[in-house]
Amino acid sequence: MSSSSNASIAKKARTKAEADFATWLMMAKLGGFDDLPSNAQGFLTNYRTRLETMSEAESTALAVREVYSAYYSEMGGVGAAPEPKARAPTTEGKVVRFQRRPKPQSAPSAARHPTRPMIRKSLSALLIFASMVALIVAYRYLTQ
Repeated sequence: MSSSSNASIAKKARTKAEADFATWLMMAKLGGFDDLPSNAQGFLTNYRTRLETMSEAESTALAVREVYSAYYSEMGGVGAAPEPKARAPTTEGKVVRFQRRPKPQSAPSAARHPTRPMIRKSLSALLIFASMVALIVAYRYLTQ
């Protein structure tokens, strides 16, 4: 098998391992440990055992690495699973709010009325309200 296909398998296996482990961990925390497949239960049991001797981040990284290695061989990867490339550090606990760019404003023309869109919106709301009142009156008249 070529190295590019092994790299592709490694990437897919790594992504699947991270997603599956996070899902298994959440299900176990919500009380669904017994509903997990036996291999997932084994990985989580090893994870919990390691938590007694190492930090949560280290234990999680090791557990994901184990799941990744298993998935790599299941998907047809040749040899040992390659070490994943180091990822950029995440900003845990920091939330960044995306802001929209302001729309460019054209120069106001004399022909435009700034209140025209407001009138159009209130007119359509008025028509909807009047239609609803007419429907209610018609319904009550017909049911009597």
